[in-house]
Amino acid sequence: MFTPLILAALAVVAVVTSFISGIFGMAGGMLLIGFLLMLLPVPVAMVFHGVIQIAANGWRSWLWRRHINWGVVLGFGLGSAFSLLVFSSLSFVPPKWAVLMAVGLTPFIALSVPQSISPNIERRGQAFLAGAIGGALQLVSGVTGPILDIFYVRTGMTRQVNVSTKAAAQVMGHLTKVTYFGMLVADPAGRDWQQWAVMAFAAVFAVIGTTLSRGFLDRLSDKQFYYWTRRVILALGAVYIAQGLWQMTAQ
Repeated sequence: MFTPLILAALAVVAVVTSFISGIFGMAGGMLLIGFLLMLLPVPVAMVFHGVIQIAANGWRSWLWRRHINWGVVLGFGLGSAFSLLVFSSLSFVPPKWAVLMAVGLTPFIALSVPQSISPNIERRGQAFLAGAIGGALQLVSGVTGPILDIFYVRTGMTRQVNVSTKAAAQVMGHLTKVTYFGMLVADPAGRDWQQWAVMAFAAVFAVIGTTLSRGFLDRLSDKQFYYWTRRVILALGAVYIAQGLWQMTAQ
């Protein structure tokens, strides 16, 4: 399954996607899950995606650790755990077209919320709500960045606090996804040592991409950060909607 060409492509994708996420705090995961879904069944792709994203987000959290809002991270983690408990009783694995459509639609939904009623991750109880929503989306679409951005985009956080806090929170979300698909849904016989070795291989390149992104984030202003975040996720969303529609009609 994992030829030298595929491994080389995976290394490049891991570097590029973690580099993008390191700058914007999102979008890279959307690209990564799209690539993995072309190669692997949904449960296996979800585990691969989770492990790689844990490495990238964990390292990003460490690089910006002085900026993390730990109260938000704790609330988010509790919400993610709640979603895991709910979904564990369902053992639900969505079809690929549904995953692609969910990934594509989330940025448009997130950015259509009026500012007057937009959530704020720093308000009481909203970190838990974000974790619960994010945990559910992790288990359905594999990514949460676009929809979770509505909790971060109008908080007044600096770009460093935004990226670092979201990265630490996302580690919690990806842990629930790996647990769900790795232990509760996926066939244990299918998780051989070669798959775990390839995940570790990709995780190393995700750390490299995250490290390279640090200097670029430093050079961005907060205004530039939020300006480009919106445009990147909407462009990616349109691509995923088209892919989802193609998959659905091809069945």
